[in-house]
Amino acid sequence: MTGARLARIAAWTVGVGGVLGGTYLGLVTGAVPLDVGVGRRTRPLGPQTVDIAAAREVVFDVVAQPYLGRAPRAMREKLSVLERGSDLVLAEHFTPVAGGRLRAVTVETVRFSRPGRIDFRLVRGPVPQVTESFVLSEHASGTRLVYEGQMGTDLWALGQWWGAAVAARWEATVAASLASVREEAERRARS
Repeated sequence: MTGARLARIAAWTVGVGGVLGGTYLGLVTGAVPLDVGVGRRTRPLGPQTVDIAAAREVVFDVVAQPYLGRAPRAMREKLSVLERGSDLVLAEHFTPVAGGRLRAVTVETVRFSRPGRIDFRLVRGPVPQVTESFVLSEHASGTRLVYEGQMGTDLWALGQWWGAAVAARWEATVAASLASVREEAERRARS
């Protein structure tokens, strides 16, 4: 092979690698959402169930406070409300990814139906479709919070693979949020 041919191959390889790397970073961070509507596949999220030793109204208020009121300092790195109504907000959620070197940004609507339900709908993020709900019911120990949802991805098997990767991180983030809700609601109930 000639030097010129090797240089063209190297340049092409670097260019393709750059495009693939940029696409991956854009998808992971939510900066380049992919919603082509072709080959859509859905998968469940959850269910995750948490029993909380606090009244349902207390648990609802703990979840709703950062959205409908003023976000506590600890939540400001995770959440920014873009638009607020009486029972519906548009909010950005920030999640560290890639060992904390990157930050995924999702934009979601959050609808509050006091005292028993909170619904989330993805507007922009690493996948084209996510709907989720927190359903709160009275339980012998206080409140049972059940998280369930559905995630949709495009492009058949490739999207299904991507959805599995995103869903694992998504559900881990939800589990951490539910643990925080439980801790704060139980702390308030003890006070």
